[in-house]
Amino acid sequence: MADAQFKQKIENALDNPVLRGALGRFGDTYGQSRVKAYEGYDFEALRDKVVEVKSYAASHLDEMIDKFEKAATARGAKVFRAKTGEEARQYILELAKKQNVKNIVKSKSMASEEIHLNQTLIDAGMDVQETDLGEWIIQMAGQRPSHMVMPAIHMTKEEVADVFTDNLHYQNDPVIAKLVKTARAELRKKFMEADMGISGANIAVAETGTLMVVTNEGNARLTSLWPKTHVFLVGIEKFVNNFEDASAILQTLPRNGTCQQITSYVTMITGQTPAYYPDGTIDGKEFHIVLMDNGRRKMYEDPKFKKTFQCIRCAACLNVCPAFQLVGGHVYGHIYTGGIGTILTNFLNSEDDAANPQNLCLQCGKCTEVCAGKLDIPDMILEIRNRLGEKKGLPFVQKFALDVVSNRRLFHSLLKIASKAQKPFTKGQPVIRHLPMFLSGLTEQRSLPAIADVPFRDIFKTIKQDVKNQKGTIAFFGGCLVDFVYPKIGEGVIKGLNVKGYKVIFPEGQSCCGAPATYMGDRQNARKSAIMNIEAMNAENVDYVVSACPTCTHALKESYQELLQDDPAMAERAAELSRKSVDFSKLLSDLGGLEPGGDGKKLRVTYHDSCHLKRRMGVYQEPREILKNIKGIDFVEMNESDRCCGFAGSYSIKFPEMSGPILARKVKNVKESGADVVAVDCPGCLMQITGGLDQADSTVKVKHTAELILEKWTK
Repeated sequence: MADAQFKQKIENALDNPVLRGALGRFGDTYGQSRVKAYEGYDFEALRDKVVEVKSYAASHLDEMIDKFEKAATARGAKVFRAKTGEEARQYILELAKKQNVKNIVKSKSMASEEIHLNQTLIDAGMDVQETDLGEWIIQMAGQRPSHMVMPAIHMTKEEVADVFTDNLHYQNDPVIAKLVKTARAELRKKFMEADMGISGANIAVAETGTLMVVTNEGNARLTSLWPKTHVFLVGIEKFVNNFEDASAILQTLPRNGTCQQITSYVTMITGQTPAYYPDGTIDGKEFHIVLMDNGRRKMYEDPKFKKTFQCIRCAACLNVCPAFQLVGGHVYGHIYTGGIGTILTNFLNSEDDAANPQNLCLQCGKCTEVCAGKLDIPDMILEIRNRLGEKKGLPFVQKFALDVVSNRRLFHSLLKIASKAQKPFTKGQPVIRHLPMFLSGLTEQRSLPAIADVPFRDIFKTIKQDVKNQKGTIAFFGGCLVDFVYPKIGEGVIKGLNVKGYKVIFPEGQSCCGAPATYMGDRQNARKSAIMNIEAMNAENVDYVVSACPTCTHALKESYQELLQDDPAMAERAAELSRKSVDFSKLLSDLGGLEPGGDGKKLRVTYHDSCHLKRRMGVYQEPREILKNIKGIDFVEMNESDRCCGFAGSYSIKFPEMSGPILARKVKNVKESGADVVAVDCPGCLMQITGGLDQADSTVKVKHTAELILEKWTK
């Protein structure tokens, strides 16, 4: 659970209109610019190649390091292997002292930020000057990078002009061309005075000892050319075997990072180079390469996190993250920001430093969709969350709630009581618009659904299933929201499957799928829910197990096997359940879909993609085809149909201040579509978007695909 100080940082960021504007403008343009940058290229093929070359290098890490050191040393470099950040700092500090260094220039290096190298050198009396424009700006502003590729992305030109004026002691106008010209003039002096240059690298080529630097500014080359001593600080995850392997990274890094075909400069340095000095003399440069571990091996040796070595540090995951786009990087607390930054912080700094920022992940999976290294960043963050839960425990209220949810009889009894107790708040409406006192924040930017008077499990007993030429039996897993809030969805599921020749059963022993426990870091209760539902669904005796909630489907198909891998008998049953579990729209499509039919009444419908359904299960065309086959439906696409609505399970309860603005963007897109109805396939999204539209006094309705089948489809 996030602490009060962290929550305050979030509120401060959300209350900063300049920050929100800067991040919002970039986020709005990044997606389209990235698509344009990849025109004519097969992104999936490119990232398959990135995975191949990076995973090969990682699995042969010691071989890569040995080859690199041999090749670099043969070309005049001195290579030092630093196990820790402290060893790296001390090596560079002692080298600087030995060379009597007074002035240092640095090109952009997140590894140096990671180990606080600047402060170590400054404390020793040296002048350390960042020369990357973004890094120079934030150095003068006394800040840290907010982004791995664009460190000053959070600042406007007006803010930059003020920083220049305050630090350079002459007036600077907020005109980008003028600010760049000022930076060039000021930094050129620093290059000419420098005794040492320090660089980071994007790629290290083992066979030749070559270091590659990808940049849009000439500062990286000047850092390597003018000073008498040049030091590269390189994380051991940057290796590839040869130049051919580097090509895939050079094609994806600029396109993913800055939406460019190629950056302005791609610099390759192999060994010691001549040094040219202002007085006309030339001699051999002192060239040192520090290969730094600092927790990277530990990360790779952990089975859950070894794929992090496939990351090329393009920061595309930050660029598409709804949370990052709201609050920026400084809220994350340490050097590395965003989703991948949370994982790096956990290993390269400490678990404690990752404890708060891991909460920011919505688990929407958008980052995985654009990741050049095909990392499942949300899954890794979830693993961190669960390890923290096991190590430190959950807050009392949170743990108590999950204990209740994993107790089927108690949970269902309390829900039935709540359906009666909610009457003063519903006032005869199907929604709760206001809650009292400390609960008021939950209804600040959305209404909440009322609990159904009669749960689906009771309604199911009254449904007459007319199945002609029965082909088999399907067990329906309702999940909490279908069972106790939206029973009409369940009725639609039965209608759709009966039409396809299947009888539907509803095993009464089922309860919450366990996703709330999983996503809140409570593996113990997640396991209890898994066992309860495996026994209840008895998948061995049905043809399919269907759910109308993608989160539940994901739990049945993926989570249970992992949770129960230490129990062979249960793991085998979990595997059987996984094989037979499928989401409703997907199953209906696989069974041939619906024949064209419907009541013919005109209804303009758009569609919101559930994060779990589209990005976890690859289902997005199927529900659209089902809807288009219902006569009377005029289907239109909304803008950003697959952008998260901000529900994310417990996220909308833990962080209503974050969930609210994400929902507001979705509501805006819904309204602009001109639709009468938003179709969804996730009850959670239905709840979230309905609540947002209700608070916005919109007449647009939100319905599950199964509800539209129930209401509009007829032969």
